[in-house]
Amino acid sequence: MDCIALQQSSFPHIFITSKSPLSTHNHLAPIPPHKTAAPPCKLAALGSSDTFSSNEESIPPPFGTLEAQITQETIDFFVSDAEGDPDCPSPGYSPIDQALSALRQQKFVLVVDDYDGDDHVEGNLVMAASHVSSEAVAFMVRNGSGIISVGMKEEDLQRLDLPLMSPQNEDNSSAPSFTVTVDARVGTSTGVSASDRAKTVLALSSPESRPGDFRRPGHVFPLKYRKGGVLSRVGHTEASVDLVTLAGLQPVSVLSAVVDSDDGSMASIATLRKLALDYDIPIVSITDLIRYRRKREKLVERTAVSRLPTKWGLFAVHSYRSKLDGIEHIALVKGDIGNGQDVLVRVHSECLTGDIFGSRRCDCGNQLELAMQLIEQAGRGVVVYLRGHEGRGIGLGHKLQAYNLQDQGHDTVEANLELGFAADAREYGIGAQMLRDVGVHTMRLMTNNPAKFTGLKGYGLAVVGRVPVLTPITEDNMRYLETKRVKMGHVYGSDVQGPLSDFIKSTTDKQDPTEGNNKN
Repeated sequence: MDCIALQQSSFPHIFITSKSPLSTHNHLAPIPPHKTAAPPCKLAALGSSDTFSSNEESIPPPFGTLEAQITQETIDFFVSDAEGDPDCPSPGYSPIDQALSALRQQKFVLVVDDYDGDDHVEGNLVMAASHVSSEAVAFMVRNGSGIISVGMKEEDLQRLDLPLMSPQNEDNSSAPSFTVTVDARVGTSTGVSASDRAKTVLALSSPESRPGDFRRPGHVFPLKYRKGGVLSRVGHTEASVDLVTLAGLQPVSVLSAVVDSDDGSMASIATLRKLALDYDIPIVSITDLIRYRRKREKLVERTAVSRLPTKWGLFAVHSYRSKLDGIEHIALVKGDIGNGQDVLVRVHSECLTGDIFGSRRCDCGNQLELAMQLIEQAGRGVVVYLRGHEGRGIGLGHKLQAYNLQDQGHDTVEANLELGFAADAREYGIGAQMLRDVGVHTMRLMTNNPAKFTGLKGYGLAVVGRVPVLTPITEDNMRYLETKRVKMGHVYGSDVQGPLSDFIKSTTDKQDPTEGNNKN
């Protein structure tokens, strides 16, 4: 498929056609493979026609270098290799089965975030809580932040009457959920020594413990495990509990983040690997754990498939129910997905105010309409519509509260933070499983949001291209879009140099003020 940049409403949109000839522009070369070398296991091949190109008859984009910048953005956004063997570890990591064996032998495992070439990673020492000792706690303190956390399932936290430290973060999927801190009452003194904290961890792991067995506050930090584990939230709490559960042990973990011994910063990937080598500790990637679990589990079930004639064209609509929370989501499929390669995809978060009522405070409704148009024009693609994502995951009521804060001068990020939520609390694991179920393997993802490119490796999905979803900027949504671009890293086609206000007039001057941002 060729990608054609068209000018509309004085703002560039990217349209997809099914024309086969590729552009003759030399600077729009095929997307290179991911920089990380493939593991020895066989990887599925990516699509061979992974090229953004511009039709020579298209109107020149208003910012001069749109095509070249889109190409560079696509390379920068490229995420992962295709699936391969789910049990084969990523380069530089240990197999999940090796980690499970270590846990059964009362040893540590190092769990690490995705590593894509920089030092922005988090690594945690993990052990089964039921196997912890004072020596193990001392090792964690020497190499970690000094905070000893215990990952626990909701039913165990309820049994021990351990409420969240910040209940308002209950629906914030991006933040760890700390409960009140505790010390074991029996056999401890101040609670801070390695021996005391080991006894507290063992008490938390015991199914026989009761609420009265603990003092509050204390020196051990229980963490609430999100139901579904890493298939629901790509977090260290979830990874640690998943690992000990898969090892056949009591589903309670103990974990501590590893820090640099010199300056106390988060340990680099090199430091983490040296620690693993020095002490013969398996080091595993959360991505690999996702792949391992996804091979064995499925968290969505397809409940129905039907025809859906729309004003844009005919789609097949697939409904899915999440086994985690019962929420129903849908996937709109256009055409024959075939081998699942190079599929045009939009993963759209529910926005009642924008999608249904045409709110001009955001660009959500316009983005959904544009995505439907582009997929209809391409003749092949998928729109995944995720419910429960209102307000970037904070819920409808909280989103309206955030609107009030924005009217008082906060931007959209500041408003979410003021309400006690992360700037973006959404997760896309369910959407990834839906894409796999309808047959998608590699995709051109229609988004301006780089966050949607994380956590996909484990689901056997690869992003081979990014298609900007550009809609007109108005006085009502200008600050909202500016905040997403500046504070959240969203990319808008050629990306505007300088504040959006510098070119807002060119958009609004040619737009009927009574139509707002409803023109596509």
